[in-house]
Amino acid sequence: MSTRGPSPLRRLARGLRKSMFAQVLGALVLGVVVGGVWPHAGSAVQPLGDGFVRLIKAMIAPLVFCVVVTGIAKAGDLKSFGRIGLKALIWFEAATTVALVIGIVAGNLVRPGDGMNVDPASLDASAVDAKTGGGELPSTSEFLLHSLPDSAVGAFAENSLLQVLVLACLVGAALLHLGHTKVPAILPAVDQAQHVIFAIVGFVMRLAPLAVFGATAHLVGEYGLGALSTYGKLIGVCYAVALLFLLILGAALKLFTGVSLWKFVRYTREELVLALGTGSSETVMPRMMQKLRQAGCRDDSVGLVLPTGYSFNLDGASIYLSIATLFIAQAVGVDLTLGQQITVVLVLMLTSKGMAGVPGSAFLALSATASALGVIPAGAVALLLGVDRIMDTMRVATNLLGNCVAVFAVSKWEKALDHERARKVLDGEIAFVAEEEEERRPEPEPVSASASDQEPVPAPAAADGHPPKQLS
Repeated sequence: MSTRGPSPLRRLARGLRKSMFAQVLGALVLGVVVGGVWPHAGSAVQPLGDGFVRLIKAMIAPLVFCVVVTGIAKAGDLKSFGRIGLKALIWFEAATTVALVIGIVAGNLVRPGDGMNVDPASLDASAVDAKTGGGELPSTSEFLLHSLPDSAVGAFAENSLLQVLVLACLVGAALLHLGHTKVPAILPAVDQAQHVIFAIVGFVMRLAPLAVFGATAHLVGEYGLGALSTYGKLIGVCYAVALLFLLILGAALKLFTGVSLWKFVRYTREELVLALGTGSSETVMPRMMQKLRQAGCRDDSVGLVLPTGYSFNLDGASIYLSIATLFIAQAVGVDLTLGQQITVVLVLMLTSKGMAGVPGSAFLALSATASALGVIPAGAVALLLGVDRIMDTMRVATNLLGNCVAVFAVSKWEKALDHERARKVLDGEIAFVAEEEEERRPEPEPVSASASDQEPVPAPAAADGHPPKQLS
């Protein structure tokens, strides 16, 4: 009798069928091939990626609302929620400042724009306006005012996470004020809605390989690899600085919480590859919330820190903006003084906070920085039109991991981190189970310790001769 196992081809097929990571990685490779060999076909499949992103984005606002409301209500203390928000903002500001400073230092050491000798008059500044739609970044007061909803429905319709967070905090505070006896049905309804949303996300996630294939094929087909030769030095320094920043972030996480960033990357590899393939960290926010909660972070910390970080903690964007500003100045032959470079850091500390959700936000931030300095021609920002999309991979990965590190750090700071569970989950001793799958698991029937020693007792017969039905 033959004892041979399944063939390598069958094992590969089984791995692809069972592993989301393998499916997404395979789709990523296939997208690169299709986009490189058949560029027009690559552009034609772009709707696969765009449709997936739209479906996921439709779930983010209601999910954040449900998670934050239940987190406040279950914690039972609105003051602790305020402390979590304040500590998160402190962490965000420290992390983005470090990212900006490292980017400035690297831009001075490597000088990626030297030797380009670009004439600003030869650049088409109108191309930047077309990229940004003629918009502009909000001022600090406008940004803060816009975070307050003027319509409860509008906050969800516009998918404004900050406005949804404000509404969720108000609803959670109202539930604490009224108590469960006055509104006993509200919290269970919100909790049940949360499970429904997670189930929908589970359905949509099955389309992730198609989305990655479409988005990657379009990127390679549209932009090709030509930008690597022209902007190779800029791309190399941005990615190297992002890696250095993540190493620093990982060391801080290990020192502060004992959690290994490398193990967390391995734990969330499916989500990271999906975010990189689609070029959007929002596509994985629901799954990241689930994984952080199962890794020992309390609901209120996850519900507040992660969504807020999408607006206030853009570490990857900060690295790119600081290096790109120096690149533009060097390319047009402008040497920035130390004082001007400090101004760059200060301006970007403000402008980077209002970037989320604004079309062409990187170009708007760079234009605002150039205007503040007064020595870089505004049209020089057009130099980055050919490379901006390639930087998405770096920005998405760094932003996403930076926000997840913030959740762990703030949870530890607030004594809301289950260290033992985090260790077991990241070591693989406890497998991740999506909430929609966990809901379908049947609950085990309780068995008494002496059940095996007792004889079964027959149930008394009813009038019709059948045993009575048991009430669950």
